[in-house]
Amino acid sequence: MIEAVKFWNEPNNKSHWDPEVDPDWVKFAQMVKLSSAAVRAEAPGLTKVLGGISPIDANFIQNLQQKGVLDTVDAVAVHGFPLDWNNWQIHIWPERIAEIEAVTKLPVWVTEVGVSTFGAEEVQEFGLKRTAELLTGRVPRIHWYSLCDLPKAWPATTRHREAEGSSYYRHFYMGLLREDGTPKLAARHFANYTPAFGICQWFHFEDHRLDDAVKWLKKLGVKKLRTGLSWADSYRPNADAWFDRQMAALEDFDVTVTFCFTPEHRGIQPHHTSAPQVPEEFAEFCGRMVRRYVGGSATPVEQEAKLVALA
Repeated sequence: MIEAVKFWNEPNNKSHWDPEVDPDWVKFAQMVKLSSAAVRAEAPGLTKVLGGISPIDANFIQNLQQKGVLDTVDAVAVHGFPLDWNNWQIHIWPERIAEIEAVTKLPVWVTEVGVSTFGAEEVQEFGLKRTAELLTGRVPRIHWYSLCDLPKAWPATTRHREAEGSSYYRHFYMGLLREDGTPKLAARHFANYTPAFGICQWFHFEDHRLDDAVKWLKKLGVKKLRTGLSWADSYRPNADAWFDRQMAALEDFDVTVTFCFTPEHRGIQPHHTSAPQVPEEFAEFCGRMVRRYVGGSATPVEQEAKLVALA
């Protein structure tokens, strides 16, 4: 069910990790190393991935490398949105990948890439085709962000929200499907790029979209899915029941699961972006989730690829 785990999401983005609490990512590095050890103790063969960075920054990777973090993971990941938020053009994608490859021997996964329909659906349609041309065969994993638009009644996970202006509102239009579940123009092309293209789809606690999303993922031929299990949500009533339902619904996919979000009462600051007071608690959460949904039977992704090639 789970082929890989990721430690955090966009740790070099203020909307996901607070640099005022942890200005040189010392606490983050300690947390990831502890968490990697906890996962390895439960499932030695499970692939471990550093949380996808955004912006794509080779200096950030080198910082974590110097702190020993890259010795504890099997891949690093990047996120890019050149038609919405990044200050570089879409054709630069291969160069951005090469910048990270130049500072690490680990595989580079693209675990979020997407285009909003904030301005026009035709922009997403173009962006999907061009991204496929640039990235297919270039990296081991590509996860398109995302399947579903974010409901307008929900907040997007950014630090300043509406104060960001149009940058904030783009978060609500990243899906291949509109909020009402109807497909956009790009959705009719997506099956042309699967299974090479996976999907990144975050599910909120007790998300009403789960079952319909699974139907669409299968319809589009998706095999690789990235999602998340929230440490913060684990403190909600009936959290394990929701986690069980989510993971059971996704059992037909090869899942990369992201562990992230600090519970407010366990952060140095009361916010989901804060470094935890006790990093071992996050590691314990990662280990418990792997024990619950993987056990000790995971096959390393690289070993799996070799077996497929031999077949």
